Amino acid sequence: MRLAYRSQTMTFSSAPRPATAVLLAAGLGTRMKSSRPKAMQRLAGRPMLAHLIANAAAVFDKLVVVIGPEMADVAELAAPHTVVVQHERLGTAHAALQAEAYFGEGDVAVLYADNPLISEQTLSRLLAERRSPGVGLALLAMRPQDPGRYGRVLTEGSNVTRIVEWADATPAERAIDLCNAGVLCADAPTFRHWLHNVKNDNTKGEYYLTDVVDLAVADGVNVRAVEAAEDELRGINSRAELAQAEAALQQRLRAQAMANGVTLVAPETVFFCADTVLEADVLVEPHVVFGPSVTVRSGAEIKAFSHLEGCTVQTDAIIGPYARLRPGTQVGAKARIGNFVEVKNTTLGDGAKANHLTYLGDATVGAGTNVGAGSITCNYDGFFKHRTTIGEHVFVGSNTIMVAPVNIGGNALVAAGSVITKDVPAEALAFGRPRQTNMPERGKLLKESLKARKDNG
Repeated sequence: MRLAYRSQTMTFSSAPRPATAVLLAAGLGTRMKSSRPKAMQRLAGRPMLAHLIANAAAVFDKLVVVIGPEMADVAELAAPHTVVVQHERLGTAHAALQAEAYFGEGDVAVLYADNPLISEQTLSRLLAERRSPGVGLALLAMRPQDPGRYGRVLTEGSNVTRIVEWADATPAERAIDLCNAGVLCADAPTFRHWLHNVKNDNTKGEYYLTDVVDLAVADGVNVRAVEAAEDELRGINSRAELAQAEAALQQRLRAQAMANGVTLVAPETVFFCADTVLEADVLVEPHVVFGPSVTVRSGAEIKAFSHLEGCTVQTDAIIGPYARLRPGTQVGAKARIGNFVEVKNTTLGDGAKANHLTYLGDATVGAGTNVGAGSITCNYDGFFKHRTTIGEHVFVGSNTIMVAPVNIGGNALVAAGSVITKDVPAEALAFGRPRQTNMPERGKLLKESLKARKDNG
């Protein structure tokens, strides 16, 4: 199909060509009352823009991210993709035009950083629809439970005829439940032409991307809507909407985990990060939180009220309840981290145990070693971190304090209540506590004296 624009001739082709996604990320966090750019607000432990980049990169050949001035953190997140700056915030069409030099000659889609949950599958459907014979412009649309003040998508048959903003809609148009998500995809030269012809004759004096639809219809182009779920297409402009999106994303992540063979005893109480990896046959009890960079291997159990971040848990290990695994932790196969145990930057060998009330920081614990209740590694001297190394099959008695740097050799035994400040040789028995002194009758006399003082005020 050919369309003539003055002296230009544009050709639409259904043959696959390079595709570019322009990601608009110049928005401020004004409505969120935040000093951080809107694109940097987090969902499932990951900035909104990172979600969109991950899915768009799986579909499009090239990404261009449009940011605002003084957004170094957004530019760093966008790397290594191309970044351009919109120095004046004059609307979404104006923002898209800042990436014009990178459109190429293929297809271009314009996406939004505050609309971050569009799936790879939906983006693929959008691009496929644009490449269907005779389709000049494709857009994303949804049917939200509460259409509210969304712009309505008007259609005749399979073609979109107009997008009408809620404020300008008639009662009949407001009754339409097909709503605009704002995402557009078109042939690059044609898209460029339309963007240059968008006007700013509106109350805000801005150039709106949605006006491209009217320009396309006026040029006789077939415009098609691709419908997707509200949970994918919802915009995020406030803290309340951020919370709604978080809830929708968590529901998606829980469903994916269970579909992959993970048992969630109470799914609605478990919270994931976008990069959480749980293998089949992992069991997760209620009220567990996974922070960034967690991998749990098959057969492991994560018991209730545990928090994991930056760690790997190997096959058949048991974590919790009420355990905290901090970044740098590696838990070996069949190892056990029990209740009220905190572990940081520590490697536990296969079958090692720290069952209760223990802190292990900057340590290596050998296979088969048992660390008794109340034991701690003193890894920080106020200036530097130091490491504790415990060999295989060591027994560390309860309430042992290990003052790093210190090494405890394999098969050693450390008496309960010890303060270990020097290395313990392999197979040795270490006592690191003061000699006990018993003073007959002194306990009774002291209690009577204290009681008298209390009674006399």
